[in-house]
Amino acid sequence: MDAGTTPDRASAAPMPSLFSPYKMGKFHLFHRVVLAPMTRCRALNGMPNSAMVEYYSQRATDGGLLITEGTTISPAAAGHVHVPGIFKKEQVAGWKDVVDGVHAKGSIIFCQLWHAGRALHSSFQADGIVPISSTEKPISERWKVQLPDGSLEIYPKPRKLETPEIPELVQQFRQAAIHAILAGFDGVEIHGAHGYLLDQFMKDGVNERRDEYGGSLPNRIELTMQVLEALVSAIGADRVALRISPLFDHLDAMDSDPLGLGLAVIARINQLQRECGSKLAYLHVTQPRLSALVAESGEWQNWKTDEIVRMMREWRRAYEGTFMSSGGFTRQLGIEVVAEGDVDLVGYGRTFISNPDLVRRLQLNAPLNQYVRDTFYTHDPVVGYTDYPFLKTHVQDPTPLVHLSMKISHN
Repeated sequence: MDAGTTPDRASAAPMPSLFSPYKMGKFHLFHRVVLAPMTRCRALNGMPNSAMVEYYSQRATDGGLLITEGTTISPAAAGHVHVPGIFKKEQVAGWKDVVDGVHAKGSIIFCQLWHAGRALHSSFQADGIVPISSTEKPISERWKVQLPDGSLEIYPKPRKLETPEIPELVQQFRQAAIHAILAGFDGVEIHGAHGYLLDQFMKDGVNERRDEYGGSLPNRIELTMQVLEALVSAIGADRVALRISPLFDHLDAMDSDPLGLGLAVIARINQLQRECGSKLAYLHVTQPRLSALVAESGEWQNWKTDEIVRMMREWRRAYEGTFMSSGGFTRQLGIEVVAEGDVDLVGYGRTFISNPDLVRRLQLNAPLNQYVRDTFYTHDPVVGYTDYPFLKTHVQDPTPLVHLSMKISHN
């Protein structure tokens, strides 16, 4: 082809779509709509149960990707009451039932591993253990924690994690990842976002340490990288993912240079991937909501500000692997960001809570059920959890998403 010649349109690669297949490492996805991780508080006493089997199975689709709610790595890690753990053998057995139900529908499922750090209350803990963090500063009174009786209270003062305690914390993440694989999960997502423990170490608005885990940007991301490296060595890079939120200010977790923070994390991941000869499953970056306004309908307005788009695209260009984003996406926004090449996969949260058949509804451009915010964190095994209606069966589906010959891998 001569220089400057435009390639024949028929020979050009097809434009990616929210509903087109995608190869995520060894996993073949049939579409790019992902169930984003969301706390639901239905795991009574930390145990996965039959209600959770139904909830996740309802949202499973052939060739789809689901990410679980934050799942605690130790008894002292829970940021809410009745959230699931994966540090006991009984929890592993409970999660296996969930995973089996999802796999029966043809979906892939990753377990999000979580430690809340200072974003929890001592009343959640056995013996009233004091929360740990990168700081001794509590979360400001702008934020409230919900106690088991439903009342709201300010967050308590944490204790700064001692340097010799760091290896034990890393080991807890590693063991949780091994437990997840034993439960049958296809992989794990490290929760390094939203003001929780790893994010508390990464953000200079929270981290006030003077050891090798504080001060400079390379030091602040060191704990996250040690956790990542430990999991990669334990279960393989292609089964490990990381979620970060450099621009997100949830729970006072702010950074003076969010662009630099994101790029520093990405540079270290790229280096790790080259060294081990395998890419992570994906990098999950929360789309910031700094200028978003929420209407009563739940629709996000003014989502695409120039600064947000610029930073997200810089991180996208820098990362050498699958790039996922979530945070207030509508159908149209999801279609746009995939078509424009800004992301490979789009995570949907609240709309997936109220629409167990969200993938089908988005494909058909069908009306969505409205979510009921008051039931997000209640403990009822049905109401606001598994009782949202599906589309009527007579609604005609369009052309199938993928050829029937495509196979899904859970290896």
